[in-house]
Amino acid sequence: MNLTEQFLKTREKTETICSPLQTEDYVVQPIVDVSPPKWHLAHTTWFFEQFVLVNFDQSYKVFHPDFAFLFNSYYNNLGERTLRHDRGFMTRPSVSVIYEYRKYVTSAIQELLDGKPDIEVIQLVEIGINHEQQHQELLAYDIKYILGTQPTFPSIGDYFGLKEESHEQKWLSFSEGLYEIGHQGNTFCFDNERPSHKVFIQDFQMSNKLVTKGEFLEFMEDGGYKNFNLWHDEGWHYIQNNGIDSPLHWHHKNGDWYEYQFNGLDKINLKLPVSHISMYEAYAYANWKGMRLPTEFEWEVASQQIEWGQLWEWTNSAHLPYPGFTQAKGAIGEYNGKFMLNQMILRGASVATTHDHLRNTYRNFFPASSRWAFSGIRLVKNQN
Repeated sequence: MNLTEQFLKTREKTETICSPLQTEDYVVQPIVDVSPPKWHLAHTTWFFEQFVLVNFDQSYKVFHPDFAFLFNSYYNNLGERTLRHDRGFMTRPSVSVIYEYRKYVTSAIQELLDGKPDIEVIQLVEIGINHEQQHQELLAYDIKYILGTQPTFPSIGDYFGLKEESHEQKWLSFSEGLYEIGHQGNTFCFDNERPSHKVFIQDFQMSNKLVTKGEFLEFMEDGGYKNFNLWHDEGWHYIQNNGIDSPLHWHHKNGDWYEYQFNGLDKINLKLPVSHISMYEAYAYANWKGMRLPTEFEWEVASQQIEWGQLWEWTNSAHLPYPGFTQAKGAIGEYNGKFMLNQMILRGASVATTHDHLRNTYRNFFPASSRWAFSGIRLVKNQN
């Protein structure tokens, strides 16, 4: 598949993800972490317009002069922008206008690619494709949260389903030593995956399975959410201040636990991996089990021997630069570098992750309090 085909396929997939939505679903923003689907559709288009077309196509005319302000996310180098928590207040431009905007920019990028652009344009389009693929996953999180907080728990179909963790529990052993960590080779990766470097790791054992809902329910029934000894102080205050006593999207009704999925509210399947877990909850559960979360380096070393890709897996590693990391100049350097503080690393992938992003060096990151992402728990214990 050439770059133009990959670009067009990516643009189409974003709109396919949104196709089950009603017009009203596109606009709301229940919490600051959730962006309206309309905003995702526009922002991913803004990225191509501002980074590629405005700078490299002299004949291009911007679709609307306000859009550079309305749909910038966090790029200070590209000027002022609407505040993140205000994205849900924008009833205008309409959803139909945003789809016109997407068509307009998609056509302009396709024409630019057909003209045999230079390497800088090709690289920026490639980043733009990967950026939009990231937003496709965020769309899945956000749509689920929007619909999952509706009083009627609407169903839009059987999307992004998990499979049971039904294989036998095993503990895989890994020996201490120096290991090469980080992306190598010339294939695409994000800047925070480089440079590759050596890390010394102690002996450890990692579970071949994710923690299931049934296992997490045992933690809940044993008073896990009420035992402050299991929690980081910050995590304990967070669940207390926010009234959290179960994973996100769980609801206790008539003595049973139910969970919202894209196909509606149903009783939890105890064999499925527990999801929508904050790092605080993952840490407390591991502590309750007398175990711990892996470091991101342990996870990468173990990734060749475990099945991964159902849920992003919390690690006990902060999002910090690798030795020798250099932040790119200008707006593109804001992509990851400025978020290397107060963020925790998740490794692997989820059922909503595009196939092109399935690599064991990928470093996803969110604040420790994040629960709306498709996240889960894998345990580690030290060698005896």
